[in-house]
Amino acid sequence: MKHDFVVPPEEAGERLDRVVAAHCKDLSRTRVQELIEATLVLLDGRGAKGSHRVHGGERITVEAQPRPPMRAEAESIPLDVIYEDDDVVAVNKPAGMTVHAGAGNPRGTLVNALLGRGQTLSQGGDLLRPGIVHRLDKDTSGIILVAKNDAAHAKLGEAFRLRTVKKTYIALVEGLLKEERGRIEFAIGRDPKRRVRMTARRSAVLADAREARTDWRVLARIDTTTLVEVQLHTGRTHQIRVHFSALHHPVVGDTLYGAAPDLNVGQTTLAPLGRNFLHAARLGFAHPGSGVWIDLRAPLPIHLRAFLQQLAVAAGDDPQRIDGALDNYL
Repeated sequence: MKHDFVVPPEEAGERLDRVVAAHCKDLSRTRVQELIEATLVLLDGRGAKGSHRVHGGERITVEAQPRPPMRAEAESIPLDVIYEDDDVVAVNKPAGMTVHAGAGNPRGTLVNALLGRGQTLSQGGDLLRPGIVHRLDKDTSGIILVAKNDAAHAKLGEAFRLRTVKKTYIALVEGLLKEERGRIEFAIGRDPKRRVRMTARRSAVLADAREARTDWRVLARIDTTTLVEVQLHTGRTHQIRVHFSALHHPVVGDTLYGAAPDLNVGQTTLAPLGRNFLHAARLGFAHPGSGVWIDLRAPLPIHLRAFLQQLAVAAGDDPQRIDGALDNYL
């Protein structure tokens, strides 16, 4: 598709990339940047940088060629595989790793790493998401289950849809939860003002809101934070994060949903965690081939356990009490 227009005088002084994005509504800002870098955006017949300031009156031509289809590429990336057979593979994913590639994020993903092992994966997803039947956020660590063939993919997909897969997380949230256990059933939908976020309401008042249920119980209270076990009964985007934020108890480290950038304990400011304190600790499922129930566990990452120890020491608490709460659970 070709776009051809003259910059209006009132847009003088604007950046080229912003002008193009404003006049080409079918192109994202990311795609506009790609086209500029590929010299497919011409300013009076010449290439220019996206940061170039227009004067008004220039002719801009945009050759919006379609992207070639993306596909996941194999990469040699170490993985912590905690279970594997002919049908499935389960990985203890580290925080910071994206599950699959997307626009602007083609490398370093879980799928790339699995393919780098010479792994055969189902084609039940697409070229970028072979084998993927569920997801974890980039900054959430823990167990993710991947299908190695199409039959397993179909069975696991059905199990997730029917909510027969048991998903349990460990989270540290800001503030002291008063009850020992509870349930959150706010509907979740896309935040209309900040599209990178989700939002929760007591009723499905948002156009795209869907019902969601999160159960929790307290494992330990440490100073002004609460360590909780969280059971997911639905799998909405950012569900745990947005549900606890709606209770005014955001997950520690989750600044997108209102957590403080630093955690202050008495006179001590702990070093920023650099991630969300959220870990997929257990996953239970019926094996897609045999039907045998499998219960997988992933220990809390060392740096999260160390953070709890630092928190306990700063608060004058007993670190062994926190270790005991975790050991009894995990």
